[in-house]
Amino acid sequence: MQYDITIIGSGIVGATLACLLSKHPLKIALIDKRTPTAWSDQFYDTRVSAITHASQQLFADIGVWSTIIAKRVSPFRTMQVWDAAGSGAIQFNCTELGKQYLGHIIENGVIHSALIDAIKQRDNIELITPIELTAINKNDDVVTLTTADNKTLTSQLIVGADGAHSWLRQQAGIELRHYDYQHTALVTTVTTEQPHQATAWQRFMAQGPLALLPLADPTHCSIVWSTLPEHAQHLLALKEEQFNRELSMAFEHRLGNITKVDKLHSFPLHMRHAKHYVQPRLALAGDAAHTIHPLAGQGVNLGLLDAAKLAEVINTAITKNRDYTNLHTLRKYERARKGHNHAAIAVMEGFKRLFANQSLPVILARNWGLTFTDHTRLLKRLIMQLV
Repeated sequence: MQYDITIIGSGIVGATLACLLSKHPLKIALIDKRTPTAWSDQFYDTRVSAITHASQQLFADIGVWSTIIAKRVSPFRTMQVWDAAGSGAIQFNCTELGKQYLGHIIENGVIHSALIDAIKQRDNIELITPIELTAINKNDDVVTLTTADNKTLTSQLIVGADGAHSWLRQQAGIELRHYDYQHTALVTTVTTEQPHQATAWQRFMAQGPLALLPLADPTHCSIVWSTLPEHAQHLLALKEEQFNRELSMAFEHRLGNITKVDKLHSFPLHMRHAKHYVQPRLALAGDAAHTIHPLAGQGVNLGLLDAAKLAEVINTAITKNRDYTNLHTLRKYERARKGHNHAAIAVMEGFKRLFANQSLPVILARNWGLTFTDHTRLLKRLIMQLV
């Protein structure tokens, strides 16, 4: 099996990159240890993403946005953020940007299934799943991957979009800057007594932020509750009625009572940032290169920006008849994305620390800051444009 580019990881970032690269007559392999699961409209996915205008445009450019819209999306027009320790609050509204909405809350399964459908329509992308890789050998001319059944796959360039525990990153010996956020995220779908009003809600508490994100049904929301590990264990042990009560109280009954909750899922939160995104004939993208706290919902969007920039660098090199696999070319991608991702990580860490601090001077300062920002239209517009 011989390819020009092999992408390890057929998730949202890897599949988007494959579509972006398919405009050239390249032979592309998109491989994964798991076979993509079919999306069903009978239930909501546990994992959702807050898709920005930039990510929406990217999906439109590769021809999948109309498919995503046809499946199921939830545009949100307003965002409400408030501090549990005080009266500070801020509201973002799409009208302040002159737009119809701030973004879309979309189930990851909806996005992924639309991308996989598009990939199956492209003759120069081969989706190979399931496949288990056991070894990699990289020399000056080619990269060779060995599979568990002792087959080989060769490629001019290999890209790791294989998640936070990236096999490729580990095999390439790329080091990480890493620390534990000391938070566990609880995610599920809940039913609320009152409609969500096409609003994304977030309350910052001492233990961590709680977000309720609107879904297509007006009384269904996806929750992301980031909290201390011991508190997460307490919540996981509760019966449904008890959990509904605690969640309703934590959310200050902004949407009435929580009347139903689906199965809870939890995962620990860690910051990871690869010291290098590229080597000769190798690149990392998405969670393989960086993971971030979900409090602003920017993880998938950052990964999609990685995919867009890497594809731009490769496509430009091909157009100019240059080697897209050498380190000089690939570093253009690293330089463009690494600093931006580092800044996003730093901002999220700053917010986490700011709202975890319960000293009175800090509480007063941040509540004043929220109120001041809420009354400063220019500043609010700048924040909305950045995210």
